[in-house]
Amino acid sequence: MTTTLLQPGQIEAAAAGIPELRLPPADVFLARARRLEQLAEGHAMADYLRFVAGLARAQQDLLDAQAAGGLPPLERLAQCREYGMPPLAPAGLPRASDWHDSARQLARAVQSMLAPAGQDALRHILEASAAWLDAQAACLLDNDLESVSIAAAPVIGAALQVHWTHRARQLDPAQVARPELPNLCPVCGSHPVSSVVRIGGAENGLRYLHCTLCSSEWHVVRAKCSNCDNTRGIGYDHLDGGDRVVRAESCPECQGYLKLVHQEQDPQADPVADDLASLTLDLLMDEAGYTRSGVNWYLIHGQP
Repeated sequence: MTTTLLQPGQIEAAAAGIPELRLPPADVFLARARRLEQLAEGHAMADYLRFVAGLARAQQDLLDAQAAGGLPPLERLAQCREYGMPPLAPAGLPRASDWHDSARQLARAVQSMLAPAGQDALRHILEASAAWLDAQAACLLDNDLESVSIAAAPVIGAALQVHWTHRARQLDPAQVARPELPNLCPVCGSHPVSSVVRIGGAENGLRYLHCTLCSSEWHVVRAKCSNCDNTRGIGYDHLDGGDRVVRAESCPECQGYLKLVHQEQDPQADPVADDLASLTLDLLMDEAGYTRSGVNWYLIHGQP
C-alpha cells in the first residue's frame, strides 16, 4: 500500500476538505480489544495486554447497552460552539448516575483474569463507597495522577470512558468548535493518549490526536509539537529492531513527547492499544529527559 503524506503547507491549502474531527465509531472498544489480543502474542506484557483486552470487550458490552441521552441541552451545545468550548467538558457535565454500577460491572467482568493480588485491587472497587469512586474519578478527570489508585485506575477510567464515548457518539461534528488549545480534545477538553496517522479516504496520511476520555480524534498537522506548537527540531524515536509502527515525537522546546502510531505500517494499529504495548519506548524517552504529554488510563505510571 502506498500512502501519500501531506506536509503542513499542503494540509493548510486543502483544509476545507479535511475531516477535522472524528467522533468514536460504534465498535471502538471491540476493535481495541482485538488489537490488544493480537499484540499480546509473544509480548513481554502478554498477560496484562490480554487483561486489558478483556476490559475493552467489557467496555464494548456496556457501550452497546447504553440508552440515548446524557447530552447538554441544545442551547448549551450552541453556546459551546460559539465560544470554542468543549461541550462535554467534565467540569460542566455531571457524571451519569449509574457510572458506579458500570465500574463495578467492569471489575466483575475481568476479576477472574487476574492473580490474587490483582483480584484484591478490583475487590476494593466492588466494596468501595460511591464517595471513594467519585473521588478517584475526579482525580483522573483532573489529571491529578499522583492521587489516583494505580491498581484501580484502569477500571475506573474504563467506566468513565464508556459514558463519555457514548455521549460523544451522539454529537454531530458540526456542534463542536476547533479547540483553542490543540493539545486538548475539542469534545471534552481531555488530554490525548497518543496520535495516529490514519489511512484511507479523506483522512489518508493525516495525523489525529486520540482522546483519553471520550475516544474522539482531532486533526493536528504533522511535523509539529502537539503540546506547544513548535515546528523546529522535532525528533522521532523508535525501538531498535522494531517495526516502526509506533514512534515517539519529541520536542526540544517543551521537552515533551507523544507517541505517533502509523497505520500505514500496520492498518490494524490502534492509538491506545499500540501505545500500551510500547511501554519500553516510554522508559527510553524518560531516560532521555522527555516528559510524556499524553496519558493512557489502562496503565498509569507510578512516580519515580
